[in-house]
Amino acid sequence: QVHLVESGGGLVQPGDSLRLSCKISGRTFSGYHGAWFRQAPGKEREFVAAIASSGSSTHYADSVKGRFTISRDNAQNTEYLQMTSLKPEDTAVYYCALSNYWSINSGQYAYWGQGTQVTVSS
Repeated sequence: QVHLVESGGGLVQPGDSLRLSCKISGRTFSGYHGAWFRQAPGKEREFVAAIASSGSSTHYADSVKGRFTISRDNAQNTEYLQMTSLKPEDTAVYYCALSNYWSINSGQYAYWGQGTQVTVSS
């Protein structure tokens, strides 16, 4: 059984930075592609960023490109999302996820964390 636990969310001001972490246990993390999704109140869950199992490739949603960076440490079984220049529209619950497939489609991700709240407000 794969278990994912996110941490690092919180309340920040516009323009601030925040780093989310996702600790994976139960399976070999290096065998999966990883991703972050987010869901704002009243909206559907949306793709944020993905990283290949080896860490060699990444992909970002246009809305976060240039501001967010996804990374992973396979030795530590941890995935990260570094967020900079945060905007109020980044407010959402952020979820990490794992998949055997390279995809931006949430339906392709079999394993999910419980989510961590990020609120950007002045």
